[in-house]
Amino acid sequence: MPLSFDRTYAADALASLDGADRESLDARALDAHRRVLAGDTRSPEMLGWRQMLLDPDDALLENVAGVAAEIRDRADVLLCIGIGGSYLGAEAVMQALVPPFSDDGPEILFAGNHLGPDYHERLFEYLDGKSVYVNVISKSGTTLEPALAFRLARRFLEERFDDADRRIVATTDADRGALHDFAVERGYRRYVVPNDVGGRFSVLTPVGLLPIAAAGIDIRTLFYGAVAQARELEDADASAPALQYAADRYAFHEAGYATEVMAVMDPRLRGIGAWWQQLFGESEGKEEKGLFPVVLQYTTDLHSVGQYVQQGQRTLVETFLRIDDAEAGPSVQEEDGDPDGLNYLAGTPYGTVNEKAYQATAEAHAEGGVPNWTLTLSRLDAETVGRLLYFYEHAVAVSGTMLGVDPFNQPGVETYKQKMFSLLGKPA
Repeated sequence: MPLSFDRTYAADALASLDGADRESLDARALDAHRRVLAGDTRSPEMLGWRQMLLDPDDALLENVAGVAAEIRDRADVLLCIGIGGSYLGAEAVMQALVPPFSDDGPEILFAGNHLGPDYHERLFEYLDGKSVYVNVISKSGTTLEPALAFRLARRFLEERFDDADRRIVATTDADRGALHDFAVERGYRRYVVPNDVGGRFSVLTPVGLLPIAAAGIDIRTLFYGAVAQARELEDADASAPALQYAADRYAFHEAGYATEVMAVMDPRLRGIGAWWQQLFGESEGKEEKGLFPVVLQYTTDLHSVGQYVQQGQRTLVETFLRIDDAEAGPSVQEEDGDPDGLNYLAGTPYGTVNEKAYQATAEAHAEGGVPNWTLTLSRLDAETVGRLLYFYEHAVAVSGTMLGVDPFNQPGVETYKQKMFSLLGKPA
């Protein structure tokens, strides 16, 4: 199986919770699952992230791949401008699937995902003299962070390239909005942010697919990995891992647990953790409900907040996300005199050492009062990552429905924007 789910250390803790009856939990999760399938949710118009997988648009995939091929052929750098779901999914997939230190194809850089002044100043100094394409991703075109960065990028291209308009691809609303209107006026190539797909669910739309393809990743295989996972879940019962995960999380939430840690066991998965953090945080964190999602990278963060996870407040649950790659990496070499005492590991691959670190940590945290699950990828490739993306999208739709919130809106995001614009003196 491309994905395997182990809930041993969560099941032991659940058995001791009041009201966490397995049969009733499974029934509640299955009911929420069926409601998602039937479109019986609080925002039924926002289920396009499912429908597009059940009815794939192969022509769109081919078109995106063609534009990406042009970018790979002509660009030294693709600058992706967007914030939140407009970049986190693409960045996650690229971190997972583009080999570290690779120089195959254009460098993919990001802007407009924060307001750091030094970063944006030095970014354009770095780009000077390079062949640059820009993919600006914004449904409205007025979100402050990407809109400011796009102003900078547009001027940069127009001052340096006769074909500046050809080098800009806008991913935006189909019919309206500031970016849509500007792109039509300038003749930019355009892709659509579907109206029925929220930003945090948009990685498998052109929002994510264009930069992912420009990075050299096979988007058809990625997309159809998600298709396979979605189709399998169409006929799922309560034993399906995505439903078990949703049910367990709900039980811990109701028992007073407050935080879920995603512990990634390989740095290539850190971006998946950041994407998951937005997906679950925006989907569940409303009406004073939801587990607070935070991503950690082990074993690195075991040497920082590991002490807290092991012995701090007992309000944590934890998911380990790992790859089944025990034979991967360099093997430890024997050294004369054993100066660092590591000869006992001679012949052992790095992957095996990492696997034992995971096993030890999961057991230690469970014994320390942190219930945990493990989701293992049989391999790290485009198909498996596509499956993983849909696993979490479906799980959060089910768990949000179980909580009684709308998993597809994010009303709290607007509050800071209103106050920020007021402080900046934006006209009413």
